[in-house]
Amino acid sequence: MGAQLRVYRQKIRSAQTTKKITRAMELISASRIQKAQQRVAASGPYSRAITRAVSAVATFSNVDHILTTEPEKIERAAIVIFSSDRGLAGAFNTNVLREASELAARLHGQGKDVVHYLVGRKAVNYFAFRKRQSEQIWTGGTDAPEFETAKEIGDALVAKFIQPASEGGVDEIHIVYNRFVSMLVQVPEVVRLLPLEIVEGLEAPAANEVMPAYEFEPEVGNVLDALLPVYIESRIFNAMLQSAAAKHAATQKAMKSASDNADKLITDYTRLANNARQSEITQQISEIVGGADALGSAK
Repeated sequence: MGAQLRVYRQKIRSAQTTKKITRAMELISASRIQKAQQRVAASGPYSRAITRAVSAVATFSNVDHILTTEPEKIERAAIVIFSSDRGLAGAFNTNVLREASELAARLHGQGKDVVHYLVGRKAVNYFAFRKRQSEQIWTGGTDAPEFETAKEIGDALVAKFIQPASEGGVDEIHIVYNRFVSMLVQVPEVVRLLPLEIVEGLEAPAANEVMPAYEFEPEVGNVLDALLPVYIESRIFNAMLQSAAAKHAATQKAMKSASDNADKLITDYTRLANNARQSEITQQISEIVGGADALGSAK
């Protein structure tokens, strides 16, 4: 009984130590999520405005541009996967990697070659473990994304997009990331960045709405050339911020669940330890009473 009691007490101490760690990680994520949410909220309007501006130029002009012109045949597609550098975030990375795999399967079914660009160590480790190739990787800084990283990713994607597919370029670009919805909900999102899907001019204006009049200076082609890298960088940076906020929320939720499980383990092992101690006391009393009876009978 004594050995069993020591085992239970050791397990209680282990669960208490684990709870301290998970509770600390939960508080750290809770402190970071507010700043991450603010950065997402601040970048959203700019990203939408850039997308709308590019769409407006494409809608109200008749120029053919690589940004908005759909190729006759799409031979190669690029998928940019945004994961995290660290785990302990529940199904955060699993969901985005599964969504990327399903997208790649659909593109392969359409007869397209697929190349991958990976952001975050978890995606890199996933591809390395399965011996799958990737075009380029970026690691570090996924918890607090920097615009310089988004610009580097955008430059690499634009360079591949303007390069012919026969020379190693790509005809379309997709990004896969976790979109922050709330503290409890993070949704894997798939967005086709290029060629741009026109969003302005498709819906009829409301009765009291006046459509803006656009004048392009300099030429429309020059405007689109200038907007192309800005559009890519803003959308990628917004995806990185969304992914970071979603990761902090997922970590907080996972660590809260781990702390609750540790509490349950402590309660269960404490009950078992009390039962073992009570059994040991009962056994000792029985041995004392039995010994006293034996001494009395001997006299």
